[in-house]
Amino acid sequence: MSFERKNIEKMQGYAPGEQTEAADTIKLNTNENPYPPSPQVAEALKSIDVAALRRYPSPMADSFREAASRLHNISAEQVIPTNGGDELLRLVLTTYVEQLDTIAVCKPSYSLYPVLAGIQGCRLEEISLNDDWSMPEDFLERLHKSAPKLLILVNPNAPTGALLRTDYLAKVAESFSGLLLIDEAYVDFVDPQLNYDSISLINSHDNILILRTLSKAYSLAGLRFGYGIAAKSLIEPMMFKTRDSYNTDHIAQSLATAALNSCEYARENCIRICQSREQLRADLHTLGLTAPASQSNFILCQVPESIGAEKLYLQLKQRNILVRYFDQDRLRDRLRISIGTNAENTALVTAIKQLTQQ
Repeated sequence: MSFERKNIEKMQGYAPGEQTEAADTIKLNTNENPYPPSPQVAEALKSIDVAALRRYPSPMADSFREAASRLHNISAEQVIPTNGGDELLRLVLTTYVEQLDTIAVCKPSYSLYPVLAGIQGCRLEEISLNDDWSMPEDFLERLHKSAPKLLILVNPNAPTGALLRTDYLAKVAESFSGLLLIDEAYVDFVDPQLNYDSISLINSHDNILILRTLSKAYSLAGLRFGYGIAAKSLIEPMMFKTRDSYNTDHIAQSLATAALNSCEYARENCIRICQSREQLRADLHTLGLTAPASQSNFILCQVPESIGAEKLYLQLKQRNILVRYFDQDRLRDRLRISIGTNAENTALVTAIKQLTQQ
């Protein structure tokens, strides 16, 4: 006899990228930052008073909220700290989406979204991107037809790295009666010359919620700390009704606050990663692995059929180089490759050259 809810029994869980503790592995499969957190984060960790752990942490993570409000020039009341960006996604569904409501996402997109929809017992509307990974011209028409309660757009997109402009996001929000969640996990890697800034949208659109994380740009994937930015009317129900009490711990709050207070360090690393991204993209192109322009800390390479994406993934794994292969429609001929250090990227290119020119 199974005690699972019927929808849970039928669904598939989220499959994270492979993790390893092997020191000799080049890990380019989970979009982690190849550089360490800032020195201020290290100092904050050293200064943690172990005796303080006997008490509960700040329930609202006030120091972090103040740091985020200064960084984004918004009110602290417009910020909700969460245990990773994934907790914010769960909170949004718990707070705003009824069972059997429709959630709309693009396809391909972050593979956790369908899992969360399944857990909540929601209908899922997946709207396929064009062949060049751009939005379909009839996107708004299809959105209105399906009438979702929630639309989630990861921007830049994962796994493609494509970026939607803020004026397009504003147009979607204005014509959409539901809640628009913009997942900006990779936003810090966007080219500054594009002048992308969605934060101002929350003051003119009370149906927009922005997800941010410290996992990528701030090199804190192991800390599990994210936050949401939205109008106060959207933040308050999650903050005071559906959020777990003490959802972020004392150590995480201290380190996350130090990270935001040293954001210039993260920005410098993002610039380095973006430069490495373009070099890696060019190097792989010479080997026949083409990738569209990316505004993230990864690229999505198309692998020629003569080589085979899954085959190359397995061959690289044998050489202790991990990249991401998705056994999904439209992605089976591609590999998603996180940007590593220049030395790691060079080792990857060398290995691919050896494997494909044998």
